[in-house]
Amino acid sequence: MKRRLLILSIGTMVAFGTFLSSTSTNVALAVDKNQQLENQKNNLQKKRSDVKADMGEIKAEISSLQSEQDKVKEDIKRIDMAVAETNAGIREKDAQIEETRKQIEALQKQIAEVAERIEKRDALLQDRMRSIQESGGVISYLDVLFGAQSFSDFIDRLNALSTFVQADKDIIKAHQDDKLLKEEKETEVTDFLIDLETQLTSLEGMKVKLKEQQDEKTKIMAQLKREEDEATSQYEDLEDEAELLAAQERAIRNEIAAWEKRQRELEEARKRGDVQAPAITSGNFMKPTEGRFTSPFGSRWNALHAGVDIANRAANVPIVAAASGTVFRSYYSSSYGNVVFITHNIDGQIYTTVYAHMESRSVSEGQTVSKGTRIGYMGNTGNSFGKHLHFEMHKGPWNASKSNAVDPQNYINF
Repeated sequence: MKRRLLILSIGTMVAFGTFLSSTSTNVALAVDKNQQLENQKNNLQKKRSDVKADMGEIKAEISSLQSEQDKVKEDIKRIDMAVAETNAGIREKDAQIEETRKQIEALQKQIAEVAERIEKRDALLQDRMRSIQESGGVISYLDVLFGAQSFSDFIDRLNALSTFVQADKDIIKAHQDDKLLKEEKETEVTDFLIDLETQLTSLEGMKVKLKEQQDEKTKIMAQLKREEDEATSQYEDLEDEAELLAAQERAIRNEIAAWEKRQRELEEARKRGDVQAPAITSGNFMKPTEGRFTSPFGSRWNALHAGVDIANRAANVPIVAAASGTVFRSYYSSSYGNVVFITHNIDGQIYTTVYAHMESRSVSEGQTVSKGTRIGYMGNTGNSFGKHLHFEMHKGPWNASKSNAVDPQNYINF
């Protein structure tokens, strides 16, 4: 949503010229012009109503965005917890893998010991085979038995041979068992390590996926926050606009009352034959300050420059009201710095003048000023790049679109 901020578009506020500088007028014309003022007031009331309706819609939108933010925050919280759980699982698997590696080292050490035993048995069995071959194999056993000197000696030799043969069998059996054990342990360790590595890869993938989800939620949250900030800013702009419109409406009511009083005075003066006093200066408007004309009304930087700029490097440059009227806004704006808006009623026609970037302001809201009254001093406040006065005129009440902006040079000789 685009900002309609009053403060940023203040470049053209309405200023109703207070009173009449007209001479004698008939009652019918006075009534007609007074009706014009009433119409202006009614239009402002309608604008205020529209602004309030817009504020209601934006407030509902802000509430909706905040509700969406709360939902997204809960989602992000769940994702954060899931990520923490996944990280814990990864750390646990890392510990298991480390433990497995230690077990593998221990098993490898056992395997090395088994391999050493196998190697020694291989050497022993080879020696036994050579010994059997050299002694004639089975015949050597018979020689041992038949060499007995007695039956008791024969029994002893038979038992010794049985023990010897059994020992050979045990060696071969242990040799085979160690080989099988070595193969089993090596296979077990390899399979277990592959399984753990697979699980770790899977967990890392889960972590990446959860991180992507968290990033997406964060992106959505940021978008919602931007939308809320924009809506809030627009709401604040509408509040400011509503304030200005209300102040402007009050100023118009004052001008209506002043108009009616003035018309009565003029009618009484006409009946008495009194002569109207001359204006303070010639023309309806006067130059608001002294200085160098630096920027005209019109297109500038692909946008409407809704006023003119007058610069002066002197220390104290007074700013005066271009015509008599009622001050309906006097405040500090982030864009226009110290700024004053005055409503004028020139022979029944409403005008608005704006005086921006002033160093200081010497008038307040609701105050009636005369043409030439000092309202402040030239300055360089707000969004300004040098000491100057930004001066605007609007034929009619101020509006946010600045559709009533007119070129001050058509009314004032700068």
